[in-house]
Amino acid sequence: MEDKVAVKRRFSPRSLLAIPMVAALALGIPYLAAVCAIVADRHFSLASPNGPTLPWLYVHHAFQLVLAFIAIGIVRRFVPADYGLHMPRGKTYVRAAVLWGLFFGALMTVVDYAPHLIARTVPSLDYKLNAANVTGWLFFEGVYVGPTEEIPFRSLLVTLLAATMPARLRLGRFEMNWAGIIVAAMFALLHATSFWSREWALALGQQAYAFALGVLYAYWLEKSQSVLAPIIGHNVSDVTEYVLLFAWVSVAT
Repeated sequence: MEDKVAVKRRFSPRSLLAIPMVAALALGIPYLAAVCAIVADRHFSLASPNGPTLPWLYVHHAFQLVLAFIAIGIVRRFVPADYGLHMPRGKTYVRAAVLWGLFFGALMTVVDYAPHLIARTVPSLDYKLNAANVTGWLFFEGVYVGPTEEIPFRSLLVTLLAATMPARLRLGRFEMNWAGIIVAAMFALLHATSFWSREWALALGQQAYAFALGVLYAYWLEKSQSVLAPIIGHNVSDVTEYVLLFAWVSVAT
């Protein structure tokens, strides 16, 4: 009887109200950051003839990180919790983050460029493969993207949802908070625009690995009580794909 009562408390109507609130933040922070970046672009002309989207992405993610810190500063007054903005207090999971990052980086390359691999053709880039662009993209994917996406999604959203809806998923020896899985689904759905720009199968593959990575990042956050491993895993997976892509294009051309 006590177990049933505990489960009901974990999934009470009040706690479930946290899901739409977190969904609003998951959608609102990136889109508000995009609006800020668009305004900045109009005033400072962020476009580049060699890499047209890269400066805008840096600015967009900078606004996204700032908005996440502001949101954390506000919500922690109402939902006191450990938002993971510190070094790990136990097992770091850094080694796992690097290894899984390498694996998923290779997997992402296969999924994203499957038609080219099958047809044995070389992907085309919309920018010149020069030193400035290679350095800019590798720094963005290998250093910049981790904190600017993991702090908003894992530190803020997973922690907030876990604190207000502490239900847990148990599958054998695997156990984690449902909050990480729910936010991983939101994280994946934010990539759903690829269904309009890519083949259906490729877009679905991106959804699958984005969700899997989101769950993994949330698991590391929960177990290490730090956003360090999620940041490293995110950086390693993304930069691995770009290193493989640039090596492929440069060797083929």
